[in-house]
Amino acid sequence: MPVSWNFALFIATSLPIASSITTQLLIGESYYYPRVKKQLDKPTAFLGWGLKGSGVRAEKLAREYEAECWHLEDGFIRSYMPGARSVGLSLVIDKTGIYYDASRPSDLETLLEKSKDLLNGVSENISDCIARIKKNKISKYNHAPLLDVEWLSSVPQGSVLVIDQTYGDLSVEKGGASDADFYKMVDVALAENPQATVYIKTHPEVSSGQKRGYLSDYPDHPRVEKITWPCNPIHLMEHVEKVYVVTSTMGFEALMLGKPVSVFGMPWYAGWGATMDYQHCARRTQRRSMQELFAAAYIHYTTYLNPVTHKPGSLNDVIDWLVLQKQKEAELPKRVIAVGLRKWKAANLAPLLSLHPEKLVFAKSQRRVQQLGVNSDDAVVAWGRDISSELEALITHTGAARWRMEDGFIRSVGLGANLVAPQSLVLDDQGIYFDPSNVSRLESLLTTLTPLGNELRAAQRVRELIVREGITKYNVEPRVTPTWADGEKEVVLVPGQVEDDASIRYGSKTIFSNLRLLQAARARHPQALVVYKPHPDVVFANRAGKIDEAYEYADIVEDTCSVISCIEHCDVVHTMTSLVGFDALLRGKKVVTYGEPFYAGWGLTEDQAEHSTALKRRVRTLTLDELIVGVLLRYPRYWDPLLRGYTTCEGVIRQIISQRNANESVKSPASHRPGFLKKQWIKRKAIKEARLNFYNI
Repeated sequence: MPVSWNFALFIATSLPIASSITTQLLIGESYYYPRVKKQLDKPTAFLGWGLKGSGVRAEKLAREYEAECWHLEDGFIRSYMPGARSVGLSLVIDKTGIYYDASRPSDLETLLEKSKDLLNGVSENISDCIARIKKNKISKYNHAPLLDVEWLSSVPQGSVLVIDQTYGDLSVEKGGASDADFYKMVDVALAENPQATVYIKTHPEVSSGQKRGYLSDYPDHPRVEKITWPCNPIHLMEHVEKVYVVTSTMGFEALMLGKPVSVFGMPWYAGWGATMDYQHCARRTQRRSMQELFAAAYIHYTTYLNPVTHKPGSLNDVIDWLVLQKQKEAELPKRVIAVGLRKWKAANLAPLLSLHPEKLVFAKSQRRVQQLGVNSDDAVVAWGRDISSELEALITHTGAARWRMEDGFIRSVGLGANLVAPQSLVLDDQGIYFDPSNVSRLESLLTTLTPLGNELRAAQRVRELIVREGITKYNVEPRVTPTWADGEKEVVLVPGQVEDDASIRYGSKTIFSNLRLLQAARARHPQALVVYKPHPDVVFANRAGKIDEAYEYADIVEDTCSVISCIEHCDVVHTMTSLVGFDALLRGKKVVTYGEPFYAGWGLTEDQAEHSTALKRRVRTLTLDELIVGVLLRYPRYWDPLLRGYTTCEGVIRQIISQRNANESVKSPASHRPGFLKKQWIKRKAIKEARLNFYNI
């Protein structure tokens, strides 16, 4: 539950990096790391992580300074990936002990022992939360795949599950258990279920070879099998009859699934009458149901981060985010082969292509793709629309999927040309949004779209944020009022484009130059104030599209104000295929198109393209919010670099607002182009970070 902090100073001992991010987001700036003892002036409390080194040091300092000691731990539903590969989305802050230490009280134990009604006043519906966890198979970590259907079919009726843990796990020692209890647990499982197969689930860190488990050396037995491969724990426990644990929280997850649970240590959920206990804790006298245990631990005891706003949130916020990670990964094939990317660009795009590095392969050339043994389970993805005919033939021959990728419509604070990493990416397995000669995934989506109620509300929030905060694709230009604003004449905005851009080459067959666009706009509005806004790449990078005779047709050539400032003070926009037309629709402006951009043909624009097959295909009329659902909410993939996971359009917009405002406060323009040496440093940094996250760049 959200926490209000009412003290001025918080002092922390050293925390793991990923955990310190969570702590800062949930607690704020009210703590710091003391470097020398003279900094420790009347501290409110000392923080430490669990009962490890920092926790022990925090207790020692608390005694020395007669202050409180607060123990931090991850919550029971933490993240998608384990460890530092994902930032935790939940945090436990215990002022008494810590939940896994049964040798002394904790805030959670006190809550369960003394609170009269744990279900009263709970802001979230307990039954709904538990149902969502079961349906979406949510656990502490959520990256492991579901069990193979073929393997499941071989599991005998009445099988039972024994949960192993990593050797030296503090929860075992503090839960009053030892090595012998793990062997006893297997013996009891065999004795109580004489006809059953006993499956031992090893810990993921044991399976990967990083650690050993208590049962790693358990001798061969005709009725004992080990599950050493990664698999979703909820899915696994759904297919067994009983569960046996020492102190693992998987035991409580089994209770949520309605399984009988035998416990050989003293975890937080034991001793309350919900489990078969082989140990006893005299302090625990109350009888609690599974729902009460859930309410105490998952709702009252744990603080959650809202992954969209980066502020304190709720359990449902975290479940929503974890479901999103699963959905985005489920959209991918078994293997994604990205072709022709430079190393630094591959490093920036890697997490947007998959959270699982083992599913992602980067190939420099068609020859390398061929060496990888491409098959129908793969997707070959390349930037933009065009690839070589040889690679196209190889993809067709192998039956692999052909995917195209491009930046999303709300990308970053700063230009890709300046090596700013994207926060959104479009992956299209049908075509690509700027090429109307073929149906794209976006066009298919808009043709068949049936938005959910919450999606329409999200679209309204996104549009309000975009309009209020002046959000664009790159968010680099200053927002100022144009000198020509607030006149009496109708204002026509004509945004220039790079004339050899793919969206014009493929999507504007009749008018495909800035001069002809400007002439058409003037012809339709002879008395209006026509404002021509050249494309920045034409002005500064000498790209195709310069108009020497612009003032013959335009009253103003605007090269100072941002395009958004221009849109906000115009009445109508005339464009070939520019994204500016979509930005104008979001702001309630009339838009006239001369090409076939992705937002044309849905009843929201006045379309002038002649002989257009794409516009003839688009016979459906959409509302603006429905267009937003398809274009901004569903089509792109969004990335949160802080939490290291997929996020929503709203999440990226909020991060862009924060970053842009921070840049403006220190007068650091995002449009600043780094020099050669700075570019090399940026590239090396991106590659190093990707490799630290196990991507083979």
